[in-house]
Amino acid sequence: MKKIFVVLVASVLCFAVVCGTVFFFNKSKSSANGKTETASHLTKKQNKTNKKVNKIEYKETKNTKDITNPEVISTNGIVVDLNTNTIVAKKNDKQVMCPASMTKILTVLVACEKVKNLDDKITITRDMIDFVYAHGCSTVGFVEGEQITVKDALYGTILPSGADAALALAKYVAGSHENFVKLMNKKLDEMGLSKTAHFTNCIGLYDDNHKCSMYDMAIILNNALNNKFCKKIISTHTYTTSKTPQHPDGCIISNWFLRRIEDKKMPGTVICAKTGFVNQSGSCAASYFESKDKKHKYICVTAGSNSSWRCIYDQVAIYNEFATK
Repeated sequence: MKKIFVVLVASVLCFAVVCGTVFFFNKSKSSANGKTETASHLTKKQNKTNKKVNKIEYKETKNTKDITNPEVISTNGIVVDLNTNTIVAKKNDKQVMCPASMTKILTVLVACEKVKNLDDKITITRDMIDFVYAHGCSTVGFVEGEQITVKDALYGTILPSGADAALALAKYVAGSHENFVKLMNKKLDEMGLSKTAHFTNCIGLYDDNHKCSMYDMAIILNNALNNKFCKKIISTHTYTTSKTPQHPDGCIISNWFLRRIEDKKMPGTVICAKTGFVNQSGSCAASYFESKDKKHKYICVTAGSNSSWRCIYDQVAIYNEFATK
């Protein structure tokens, strides 16, 4: 009897050990899986964040040239080889100044990253119209009470440099112009530009604290090119906005820099561009260029030219001198 009792106790103990081991193993496996899932989630989240933070740097090399061509009136400029992220040529490229309406490249980039439905409607308000006319801004021609699509606002911000469209985007994305500007400066910080670049409005109006360098703007444009829809907008020559009661046929708008430079003799094609002008910075432009064989890609940013046409010819001269033939 005693022998049977010992056997039973031993059996119970063995069973307990086995069950405990299985429980511990399963719990450990569960915990490990839990940690793996959490880590995986954080990695995905981190990757998502990293995609937004595109810290690009351009380096000078022993081959970097100064822009000295007397045909180039612009006082500031930079040419970047995107294949190597090196500075091909420069002229006062780190001088901080007002970027004028080149600002709207960042406006559209920030909006493109936030917008989910291009068909959403935005109502043009009296405050937007009053602001535009009080500051003498370029416009698409939208009127108070008109309901436009987000897509129209995006194209309207770039092609005719419409301040009415830019303000509509700001209100739609962030609830107010002020909040949208905070998003713009946050984006500048993500790009690593906050030490030299700071914006006070989404339009490009002159302000002592609305500033960046040609180098900074080349970084901003590069980031915009990495957003497919943003790049599409900046490369569009002509666009017709949606029909509304106020504009039954829509509004035909154009990127005049692209339309004017397309027939100029160069070793390739200007694909994307955004211009700007304020008295303090003269005529400005940021553009993206591809060689005829599509193998060589460049960004050129200039400021300080004496007219919109002269700004175009400045960039033609620069591309002809520095782009690969």
